[in-house]
Amino acid sequence: MPRSHHERSRRRAVLGATAVAVALAGGLLVALPGGASAAPSGLADDFNGDGYRDLAIGAPGAVAGGKAKAGAVVVTYGSAGGISPARHKTTSQESAGVPGSSETSDRFGTELAHGDLNKDGYGDLVVGTPLEDVGGDTDGGSVTILWGGSSGLSGGTVIGDPNASGHDRFGQSLAVGDFTGDGRTDLAVGSTGKDVWIFKGGFTKSGGAAGKLRFDAKIESGAYPRGAVELAAGDFDDDRVDDVVVGSSTGNFVHRGTPTGPVFQTEAGPGYAGALTAADFDRDGHDDLVVGTDFLDIFDQTAEGGYVTVFYGGTAGVDTTRSAAFSQDTAGVPGADESDDSFGGSLAAGDVNGDGHPDLAVGANFETIGSASHAGNVWVLRGGASGLTATGAQSFNQGTSGVPGANESSDLFGGAVHLADHNRDGRADLSVGAAGENSDDGAVWVLRGSAKGVTTTGAVNFGASSVGIGKPGHDPVFGRVMSGS
Repeated sequence: MPRSHHERSRRRAVLGATAVAVALAGGLLVALPGGASAAPSGLADDFNGDGYRDLAIGAPGAVAGGKAKAGAVVVTYGSAGGISPARHKTTSQESAGVPGSSETSDRFGTELAHGDLNKDGYGDLVVGTPLEDVGGDTDGGSVTILWGGSSGLSGGTVIGDPNASGHDRFGQSLAVGDFTGDGRTDLAVGSTGKDVWIFKGGFTKSGGAAGKLRFDAKIESGAYPRGAVELAAGDFDDDRVDDVVVGSSTGNFVHRGTPTGPVFQTEAGPGYAGALTAADFDRDGHDDLVVGTDFLDIFDQTAEGGYVTVFYGGTAGVDTTRSAAFSQDTAGVPGADESDDSFGGSLAAGDVNGDGHPDLAVGANFETIGSASHAGNVWVLRGGASGLTATGAQSFNQGTSGVPGANESSDLFGGAVHLADHNRDGRADLSVGAAGENSDDGAVWVLRGSAKGVTTTGAVNFGASSVGIGKPGHDPVFGRVMSGS
């Protein structure tokens, strides 16, 4: 789930200073930090424009409008002090200006992506609700854009499914990027079908996308034809047009961006895509593609517990002849490769130590620690001039010194990971979701970046009840997904 996307803003200067904003969360006014700002920052994940990157967290099992598992999204705002649950805003289909209504088992917030879709300088949040019934179409799915502004997210616009009769679960995967090279931010949406739709930039709050186009994702028929289960964006050939990768149960298909829409380039590994992300780890000007293979078929003997593969970019796009695989069997990666760990089930890229090279966070939410099964673990692999390396890899779980909590069975720590600089110190902070924490209430941890990598000093931890969505027995699974994870 989109889980990731390419931000062209990382190549240009950041504008603006801090702003004062007020967020309405569960009926409570929550004051946001900062002073006046002349202009919004332009950062794709700065929803209130104050110059700090924000963190969007899905709680698809949350009660909304009295309906179980209707779903909600929580935005926690960045600041000089980093992320805090005290600065948050909760949005559901019951929120003013958000289209639709909360219904049982809609699971609003199952998928998330972000970007400035209407070019007003504020980041916008895209929410996928693939299990929503649309008219008489059971599990037809829907996509909603929540618009950023000086007070954070407010109001929304539905992106309609152009092929409702041809597939289900529209919005089960999302990616944001400029896929046509016109300088505008586009939105890619996947479903259970072989078709992926690009909604073209020039979005408005009243009219939605400026246009749309369809491309064949090249998904093969297979035992589990679930369609486009993952989408990711990156400029692999450095032509200043974003490419889109479609992850499926039968392979991972790279499509080069062109003015007329994505065109198939190559298949990056035949295995099942548990997660995708992209970043320029070796800083050669070409983004690199990372595929997480957390579910193994009987023919794949690479690693029992899952693995990640980085395919390096080049002038022709993703170069499948230049790749490297990492697992818990790789020298330098802490731990031991064990069956069904789900290593690579979540991925995120960001520069945790400020050396200019993106690093990679890898989650394994089924990792057994001691006697606790499915407790979960997260690793950080370093980027460098030669690309990703296991040298200096870090490992974190709830038993790591400085990390709040304790390892318990079915916590699912690492089911979602996210890397972004929330306190504007030039180093990405690591956010980790554990949807199973406290009997599926769910929780999030934020560990700060530092010159030596991720540190547990000053670690922040908060659960569903801290943001007003914890209801005993209703399993909000807060932290199941984060925007960009």
